[in-house]
Order: sequence, then structure tokens, then C-alpha cells
Amino acid sequence: MLATLAVIFLIAYTAIVFEHPLKINKAASALVGAGLLWTIYALACEDHLLLSQQLAKTLSDTAQIIFFLMGAMTIVELIDEHNGFIVITERIRTSSQSKLLWLVGIVTFFLSAMLDNLTTTIVMISLMKKLLDNTRDRLFFAGIIVVAANAGGAWSPIGDVTTTMLWIGGQVTALNIVQQVFLASLANLLVPLAVTAYLLRGKTLPALPPADRSRETRADRVTRRLIFTLGIGVLVMIPVFKTVTHLPPFMGMLFGLGGLWLVSELLLRNRSPQERENLTLSHALSRIDMSSVIFFIGILLAIATLEHSELLAGIAGWLDKTVGRQELIVSFIGVISSIVDNVPLVAASMGMYDLAQYPPDSFLWEFMAYCAGTGGSILIIGSAAGIAAMGLEKIHFFWYVKKISGLALLGYLSGVGVFILQSRLLHG
Repeated sequence: MLATLAVIFLIAYTAIVFEHPLKINKAASALVGAGLLWTIYALACEDHLLLSQQLAKTLSDTAQIIFFLMGAMTIVELIDEHNGFIVITERIRTSSQSKLLWLVGIVTFFLSAMLDNLTTTIVMISLMKKLLDNTRDRLFFAGIIVVAANAGGAWSPIGDVTTTMLWIGGQVTALNIVQQVFLASLANLLVPLAVTAYLLRGKTLPALPPADRSRETRADRVTRRLIFTLGIGVLVMIPVFKTVTHLPPFMGMLFGLGGLWLVSELLLRNRSPQERENLTLSHALSRIDMSSVIFFIGILLAIATLEHSELLAGIAGWLDKTVGRQELIVSFIGVISSIVDNVPLVAASMGMYDLAQYPPDSFLWEFMAYCAGTGGSILIIGSAAGIAAMGLEKIHFFWYVKKISGLALLGYLSGVGVFILQSRLLHG
């Protein structure tokens, strides 16, 4: 049975990796793979009560992640509907490309930690289209935005899907992941940022025309600022909610989403149906990427069968005996995440290593959060942020390899060194 499960998973995984050449949505491959894996596992399992318990636990764990992601995606879409991100982008003003790069990199880094790396990439690249006319210059900015967004998402429990999975799964805690991964993520950003800023030295930007706000009413401005402030506030306060109440993060997300929904309805209650149409939270719900949500469901269900069959535990044991050093194993996982999706890699790692042996906030999980979150920057196809940049700016794969991959790898290895050094200094 184990060999059959492994073969089916590898076929499904290959279909996910080659989604674009095959022209088959990765959500379909994940769902078919999950269905086949659970069917085979169920037919081979003689203890039906155990099977039911395992499926119930898997469903509970998966639902917590999905509810959390759907809530976060909806809040971000609502802010975007109200042009809330203008609050940030309008404050980025300079005539120097080098200074602009530093501003964009740092803003992206921290904004990604508060929102998520995918949304932040879309927001910042959209801003670059307004600030830069030269395509070649803009591509450099897009590349550094991908690196900055992934670096910023890695140290925040809500900034990257993989870190969120580790947080919800109990492998890491919110405050500790910030403390332990921040410096490594910062190094991951600063090294490629410094090199790229050096390459852009002396280049200037044309003067920008003032933004046209002639049709904007005072109510529009108040609503935009309030929705932006409340939306960011909800996302930032979720770790605090979990710490105080000990409830799972998705409860805080749903609670905050409900409150934001209520406020938005009150703000729009006196507007005409035409004005309300594209500004409601209901409309924001319709804009979230449901295919990505379904993909997460499928891949998490598929990985669960490998965990319950103890196939992942066997792989972990083999790696420990063959490679031995956790630093090398996790670093390799980070590099591999630039080729294949980091979500199933982290999900598999969570099943490979037992929390009893590797308790919350241990070196393994903290280092996993950094490596899986930032390793995807090495290739343009290695992260959701990279895929978004590729679509928005029509970035060619080999252009990214030639111009950005070396910088991203240098940043990744710098962060690895900082993390390992920091861990040894603090823990001996």
C-alpha cells in the first residue's frame, strides 16, 4: 500500500508542479490526488473507527487553515475595493531610483508581514507601474519586491501561508516566530537590496503629476481610511486574540471579519445601490481566489494520508540517518521550495516530524518557517508572489534566473547563516 500511495502522490505532485505546461489547474490535480489517496488508504485500513477518527482530525486541522485564509483574503480584498492601500503608496515619493528601491523594499517587507506576501506583491508592483516608465528598471523593482515580500512574510504568523500553517498547527508561537526569524529574514532582504540599489545608483525618476482626487468626496476618504485601519488592525490583533483567549486563530479571524463587515455595512447604508455594489464585503468575498483555497484543501488532505500511513515518519527517519544534520535537511527543503510549491513541502514536513520529539518553537520549526518562506524567491515560479509578479510584469523565467536568482540565493544563504549563528549564540 505504501508504494502505491507514494506513486499516486508523486504523480499528483508532478501535475501540480507542471500546472502551466499541462494547462490543468493545480486545484484539480490536488483534489483528484487526495481522493485517490484516501480511497486506497480506506480500502487497506481494517480499523474503520480509527479511519473515521483520522479523517475527522484531518478535516478539523484543514478547516482551521482554510477558514483563516479565506477571512484574511476577504479583508485584503475589501481594503483594495476602497483603495485603502493608497494610504501607503502615496507616501512613497523620491526622485532617486536607489532611494526608491530602499523605500519599496522596506515597505514591502513590513507590509507583507501585516498582510501576506501575495497581496503585498500585487499592491507594490501596481505602484511601480505608476512610478516607472522604463520596463527594464521596473523589472528590477519587481524582482526585489518578490524577494522582500517573501522575506517579510516568513517572520510573521500571518504573512505567508507556510508560516500560518506552522502557527495554526502548533509548531510555532506568534511572538517567538517574530523574535527568532526576523533577523534572518531582514538579512535575506538587505543583501540583495544593497546590491540592486548599488546597480541603480545615479538613476533618477521623472517628476510625478499630482493624483487626481477631484471626484473623491470627504465620505470616500473617511471610509477608505477607516476600512484600511480596521482591516490592518484585525489582522495584526489576531495573534494577540489567540494568546489572550487560547482560541484557535481562525476564531479571531472570523470574529474580526464579522466586525469589519458590520462597520462597512453601516458606512455604506446611506449610499445608492450603484455606489454600494463594488464596495461591500459580499463583493469582496466574490473576488477571493477560490481555486487557491481549493488547492490548499486538496493538498492538505493528500498529505494527511501519507502522515496517517506513517510514510512521512519513515522518510524523516531515513533523512536523519542519511543526512543527519537538521540544518542541511531544512536548508535543502528551502531550496527545493523554489522549484515546487512550498505548501505541500511544509505540510509534509509537519507530518514527518512529531511534536513530541520536536516541541513547539524548536529549532526545526523556526528554521523551517524561514527556509520554506524565503527559498521560493530563488526562482520566479517558486512562490505565489513570484507567480503574481510574472503575470503582472510579464517577467520571463530566464530573465529572472539571470538577473535576480543569484541575488535571491545570496540573500537566502545570508539569512541561513544569520539564523544558525543566532541560534547557537542564544542556545549554545
